[in-house]
Amino acid sequence: MPGGRLTQQERQQIARGLADDLAYAEIARRLGRPTSTVTREVMRNGGPTDYRADLAHRATEHRAHRRRRPAPRDPGAPARAPGGDVEAVRAYEEAFTAVLVQSGLPRMVARVLVCLYITDAGSLTAAELARHLQVSPASISKAIAFLEGQGLVRRERDDRRRERYVVDDDVWYQAMRANARANAHLAETARRGVAVLGAGTPAGARFDGIARFVDAVGATMARAAEQARDVLHGEPGTTAGGTATPRADRP
Repeated sequence: MPGGRLTQQERQQIARGLADDLAYAEIARRLGRPTSTVTREVMRNGGPTDYRADLAHRATEHRAHRRRRPAPRDPGAPARAPGGDVEAVRAYEEAFTAVLVQSGLPRMVARVLVCLYITDAGSLTAAELARHLQVSPASISKAIAFLEGQGLVRRERDDRRRERYVVDDDVWYQAMRANARANAHLAETARRGVAVLGAGTPAGARFDGIARFVDAVGATMARAAEQARDVLHGEPGTTAGGTATPRADRP
């Protein structure tokens, strides 16, 4: 039904449409849905080359479960994780931000992402983010635009009709898949270099080595992301295989 949630059958139709190289607009027309709905669904769940109906449906069900959790009692204040030491939480926030910056994220983007992640609810309004980070609303807006473009945050309305920015547990899975897609693009570009420079030349051989190496790394990343995805939704202390993670005090 237009305007309602996508059903599993509709997601399967989207997957078939992508496999047939149909445009988003055509897939949407066949479903009787807005093109924006199909575009958002695909980009939130792996993109046109990695979209899988079953995984997309499971991820949506998980997000719906998160939204049913009780909201913080004080909606005007960020519901930060209840660490016993406020200064320790703040120090950890800065440390985690620094790691994300070192991995390539712009500093303001990393600060916003970490700020969302240290809340129990996993969501904040723009005003709450600006107040906590002591930055302008424009800075928050730019950071959120970047994160949305990468599929790392999404928007929703709370019961007071305020727009909230939400980070899901799947954020690390989506980031890993995005890295794998970037590697695939790099490998394809390197292979074009082989054709341009000549397969028998030292330069061509160099680019062939780059393509093969990056291909192998990207394939490993994609497999690892799929195999480990359940860890994000499993019980604390379990591995991708469902076994308990050994404790540090165990031999």
